[in-house]
Amino acid sequence: MSELIKHECGIALLRLRKPPEYYFEKYGTFTWGLQKIYLMMEKQHNRGQDGAGLAGIKINAEPGSRYLFRERSDKPDSIIRIFRRIYDEVEKSAGKSERKGDVLKPDRIPFICDIYLGHLRYGTYGTYSLDQVHPVSRENNWRSKTLVMAGNFNLTNVSEIFGNLVELGQNPVDFSDTVTILENIGFRLEEENERLMKIYLGQGYSKKEASVMTGRNLDIASILSKSSRNWDGGYVMAGMIGHGDAFVLRDPNGIRPAYCYADDEVAVVASERPVIQTVFNVDYDQVSEIPPAHAFIVRTDGTVRTEQVREPGEPKKCSFERIYFSRGTDSEIYSERKKLGELLTRPVLETVDYDLENSVFSYIPNTAESAFYGLLKGIEEYLNEYKTARFRQLNGKADDEKYLKIISLRPRVEKIAVKDVMLRTFITKDKSRDELVGHVYDITYGTVRKGTDNLVVIDDSIVRGTTLKKSIIRILDRLGPKRIVVVSSSPQIRYPDCYGIDMAKLGDFIAFRAAVALLEDEGDSEYLNDLYQRAREEVLKPVNEIKNLVKELYDRFPESRVTQKISDLLRDEGVAAEIKVVYQTVDSLHQACPGHTGDWYFTGIYPTPGGNRVVNQSFINYMEGKDRRAY
Repeated sequence: MSELIKHECGIALLRLRKPPEYYFEKYGTFTWGLQKIYLMMEKQHNRGQDGAGLAGIKINAEPGSRYLFRERSDKPDSIIRIFRRIYDEVEKSAGKSERKGDVLKPDRIPFICDIYLGHLRYGTYGTYSLDQVHPVSRENNWRSKTLVMAGNFNLTNVSEIFGNLVELGQNPVDFSDTVTILENIGFRLEEENERLMKIYLGQGYSKKEASVMTGRNLDIASILSKSSRNWDGGYVMAGMIGHGDAFVLRDPNGIRPAYCYADDEVAVVASERPVIQTVFNVDYDQVSEIPPAHAFIVRTDGTVRTEQVREPGEPKKCSFERIYFSRGTDSEIYSERKKLGELLTRPVLETVDYDLENSVFSYIPNTAESAFYGLLKGIEEYLNEYKTARFRQLNGKADDEKYLKIISLRPRVEKIAVKDVMLRTFITKDKSRDELVGHVYDITYGTVRKGTDNLVVIDDSIVRGTTLKKSIIRILDRLGPKRIVVVSSSPQIRYPDCYGIDMAKLGDFIAFRAAVALLEDEGDSEYLNDLYQRAREEVLKPVNEIKNLVKELYDRFPESRVTQKISDLLRDEGVAAEIKVVYQTVDSLHQACPGHTGDWYFTGIYPTPGGNRVVNQSFINYMEGKDRRAY
């Protein structure tokens, strides 16, 4: 993608279903579990590079010994940093045992645990610090009350959940969504502990016995059901309880992804299917998707089950996961991204007037590459039809040269843009970056015939358009094409996200700015003031009654007019080439990604009521000049 879009987050849960000695005997090391959780996290680094954390629990730790371990970092290369520190602890402990002549025992080694919970995070909004890095913990002397959590989530109604906790008599130490959810589930966990303790003490068990019985019989599904009944948003919540239970809960609409696998040795969950396939060497169909509104639960004794926790809603799996965020090594995702490109064939050919002899095709590195292959496939299929028709027209009445010219016709493919990764890393920290941003990409000179060729480049999406305008189009224009065609494998991004992707501000979107510019062209800027007043009234309604008023703005103009205005806005001063933009249609998006119909970015149809409140508030913020998210 030409523009950096951040996303929250990636999770990895690993439960070893055998004693530590088993893995030592079979694999020759007590660190087998650590190696696996490291790989699960490293192979999801695409989901978060601002911070990483790992927590582990020893199920059979004796009283007085440490049973919960946690390491986090908010520094660059955070995964490597935390595992270096962990392995330093492991080696230090092992070295002490060797010096004393002791037999190395796993219960004496830190981080040699039965359960691991790893997390990768993007600090999507506002300030960012170590305190915000998952996993987060809520510790207690009663192990069955100790809770460790990590999540890939964003909720639209954290303030309401916070208020509910206060009404219950709690005093949360922070207003953040992470702490609020931790305290929310923690309260219900304590409630369940107290309920069971009362039962077992009433049956004559000692306090020690009742504590053990309570841990064995916690109703995890009930805890999660009571905790999440008022949550509005997209989420995958993963947790460990101090005595050894673990869980992963998915939202009712399946907005955020979660995949699971279990065999005799392990039970695992990850945000990405191919991660599990690669790390544990299993086939595609052995990895399951956790159903929406369900929880994957691993009990202290290692038993695994999936339980329904909420009423499932309409499936709205995030389409942006497929277009951009998820790893392209997933076989389904790879096919879908290729299909997205293939479905753009006709619009692209129309834009270059079917002039393939004078058109060069390329892509913006790197995630648009799969869609590029799909576009080439579509063009090659068109050429096969074209060649067949031309041969029929000639009917054997032409010389070999003419036949050879037809046979040799193929798409002209070049590697045009090369991304300077190190420069990108630097300039993202500089607010005054227009001059520097123009050098994020290098170009391959001599690939385009000046004044003759069309230059077609495909990207995943066009969100803000800033990098396209200030960098990519500028440098592509240096090649001297007569026309630059920017192709987006996704539709126009028109509406903010509120479920975990860094697209929260309406005014950032070039599609929105284009619609506003069209109003100005028509001399009807007063319409925005009217819409603003109605939006202020709309957000005061009960959340289930709120409608997305911003849709009215886009409904005033055909999509083609918005696209043309975007083309105009992308053409910076001094650019000589004609600029054209080609967008994917929503119908084609659904055709390519039939299992991921969460398209609120493009259609404004939000899967939860809170989404409509957010989009109206985002418009209000724009009109009031407030540079902040709407929730």
